[in-house]
Amino acid sequence: MNKRGHVLNAALLSVGLGFLVEPAGSVETYVTVLEVGVPVVLGALFPDVDTAFGRHRKTLHNLPVLVGFLAFPVVFGNLEFVWIGIFTHYVLDAAGSKRGIALFYPLWDREFGLPMGVSVGTRGAGVVTVVVTALELAVAAVVLHWPPERAIELGEAAIRAAVWTAVG
Repeated sequence: MNKRGHVLNAALLSVGLGFLVEPAGSVETYVTVLEVGVPVVLGALFPDVDTAFGRHRKTLHNLPVLVGFLAFPVVFGNLEFVWIGIFTHYVLDAAGSKRGIALFYPLWDREFGLPMGVSVGTRGAGVVTVVVTALELAVAAVVLHWPPERAIELGEAAIRAAVWTAVG
């Protein structure tokens, strides 16, 4: 994915997350969009800093970098939402490009991606960006609004069905 695609994804995701967290459409909603949006956009742009140094889609496109940004708010008390932008950048590069990313770099150089990727800069890249963003927002909606009790019930039902199938 190119810079434009990452910014589009981050901007749409920020608006969607703002409304998922504060759905009233009030001033608080727009404040939430900004509070979430600025760090998400910055996080979405951060991995491509490795175009200026290191190896692109390796140096800053890996799990150790993501874990570092997940830990950052715990250690320093700020940058709570930057990891979301970094994570969505990874998702777009893995799902929306033919090349993929080196998730386990520097331990392993192999790049991982999904077979549905498109060439960066094609018309299909914009469509993939919007589809991936919609899927990300759907996952966020489930995480934010699905009662954990219901998820446990579904898990238990799935286990019972698996046992029933295996036994009987």
